[in-house]
Amino acid sequence: MSSTLLLILELFGIAVFASTGALVGVRKELDVFGVAVLALITGLGGGVLRDLLIGSVPPNALEDWRYLAVPFVTSLVVFMFHPVFGRLEREIMLLDALGLSLFCVTGAVTAGAAGLNVLSASALGMLTGIGGGMMRDVASGRVPVIFRGDLYATPAFTGALIASVVHAMDGSSWWYAVAGAACLVWRVLALLRGWSAPLPPGTLRG
Repeated sequence: MSSTLLLILELFGIAVFASTGALVGVRKELDVFGVAVLALITGLGGGVLRDLLIGSVPPNALEDWRYLAVPFVTSLVVFMFHPVFGRLEREIMLLDALGLSLFCVTGAVTAGAAGLNVLSASALGMLTGIGGGMMRDVASGRVPVIFRGDLYATPAFTGALIASVVHAMDGSSWWYAVAGAACLVWRVLALLRGWSAPLPPGTLRG
């Protein structure tokens, strides 16, 4: 995967995730600064964690101004036009699934390029995809989505695992699209059909 394509995918994923963070901030009735902070956390949190864990310091988000500019501009757009975004809840959830699929792949590839084995790169790919959302939910006083029974982390790990194997085998770039599609399709089907992770036997879902 070329560095240019990797950058484009990451910036698009950041914008998508930042929009979900900004929308949470608006619904929590935060001011423009609070909305921007949640957007930055959601868009950049997973990637920053990944970079710190693989020893890439300072993280890309602090070295390249575009990583900060994209979520900041996104937060302002959502803040100003939040009624429009609020009516697009379904579409935003689908975009969030797309962002998850992009991040799990780019995160796994970045971790693999840093020399991590397939399993470790897969774990970091998953973390790249879910880390920002976890930080957003904690910062806004919500239970993180991965703890609410939603099938979120599992599709991310699956996509990251496929991408890690492709990277380790120096496979065709086409297979990275397959990795992202595996995560995306699983997550979208879970949203549309109400699939959720199993609970302990005898436990009722709230």
